[in-house]
Amino acid sequence: MKKLIIAGIALLSITSLTAQNAEERGLQIAKAADKADQGFNSSIVNLKMTLKNKNGQTSERLLVTRTLEQTTDGDKSLIVFNSPKDVKGTSTLTFTHKVGSDDQWLFLPSIKRVKRISSNNKSGPFVGSEFAYEDLSSQEIEKYSYKFLEEKGNLLIVEQDPVDPKSGYTRRIVTYNKDKKYRIEKVEFYDRKNALLKTLKYSEYKLYKGKFWRALSMNMVNHQSNKETLLKFSDYNFKADLSDEDFTQVALKRAGQ
Repeated sequence: MKKLIIAGIALLSITSLTAQNAEERGLQIAKAADKADQGFNSSIVNLKMTLKNKNGQTSERLLVTRTLEQTTDGDKSLIVFNSPKDVKGTSTLTFTHKVGSDDQWLFLPSIKRVKRISSNNKSGPFVGSEFAYEDLSSQEIEKYSYKFLEEKGNLLIVEQDPVDPKSGYTRRIVTYNKDKKYRIEKVEFYDRKNALLKTLKYSEYKLYKGKFWRALSMNMVNHQSNKETLLKFSDYNFKADLSDEDFTQVALKRAGQ
């Protein structure tokens, strides 16, 4: 009986150690990815958004995204729609926070007002796309708990569970490329019922300033609605020298007019 008890304790210790190591390695990978992308300061990029409905019909939108890196908190971003006419001037300002809910505002040119986006609505679709408002936030380490799942060649697969109870996801399965500075290749999103909701694939990567990988193509597929949103990025500018003054509600409203 004593041997059985000792064997059981040993097995429990091994199981706990394995679980701990999986969590630690998952966190380590996320930190490596974050470190590899530090120091870009700010950027401006043009993008074309193509929406595809379940019948295969498409529509296009042109946008500009400005991003400001923050060292003590999450990044700031400003997205402005330039076309078509029905969404032209619509713009979104996001302050990502390492801890707590993000701050987001939406400017609607039709009513010329800035509207605050409630944290309760963060899982809602961003201007009719398959991206949710919470998908616009920068990927801060503190927003998730981590668990390393497996390694496939140069790919590392990590489960990320959102810390925020208001997130629209129970978990994300993220695939990193360890040979390319831990850049993200794919993210699978699971809904509140833990069913696969969406898959985001990154492709056509380009290296900027000898350090920063940027995917020039991102395709989000909604498996439950059979809709897709494709983003094509072009003309990255890392010399814009943006500042906090470019990311205020006044700047949001000005950008949309």
